[in-house]
Amino acid sequence: MRVLGVDPGLTRCGLGVVDVAANRTATLVGVGVVGSTPEQALDARLLVVAEAIDAWLDAYAPDVLAVERVFSQTNLSTVMGVAQVSGIVIVAAARRGIPVALHTPSEVKAAVTGSGRADKAAVAAMVTRILRLDAPPKPADAADALALAITHAWRSGSAVAAGAAGTTAAQQLWREAEAKAKRNKEKPRQTWR
Repeated sequence: MRVLGVDPGLTRCGLGVVDVAANRTATLVGVGVVGSTPEQALDARLLVVAEAIDAWLDAYAPDVLAVERVFSQTNLSTVMGVAQVSGIVIVAAARRGIPVALHTPSEVKAAVTGSGRADKAAVAAMVTRILRLDAPPKPADAADALALAITHAWRSGSAVAAGAAGTTAAQQLWREAEAKAKRNKEKPRQTWR
């Protein structure tokens, strides 16, 4: 499975492509960041991102896109920019018939590090390890895009069931966290009267 992960942003939009085998081994295909400056008009900034996304979709032909889900922050202008970029990415994929999956930052952190509260350095370190890289991808937006791609591939169910050979420590932690969450969901909830 080839996944293009997108960490949306107007100033820096992280892009990362990984191929993930049936045994959940992930391999780096491409990584980069497209950016614009706040001095540019909004339409020009969005056009920079749109053209880059089109080029990446054409060059790498991913099976699916994994995009960070927009979440509420205190800075409304940042949220708006992320939402606008996300919309551009989703439309570009839709034009090509490529499915899009949205993942929250905590889902991504939990998938690659085993903790939904991990910091950016921990995510970058695990991405480096998972992809067998010599150094962490920089800037952090690039590492985050790769983490999104890895998360989607591991969560999609296309990989072999738990216990597959070659499982990394992070993959095993993710499987255990996923199983625990499922068990907790299945427990009956107590109601108070």
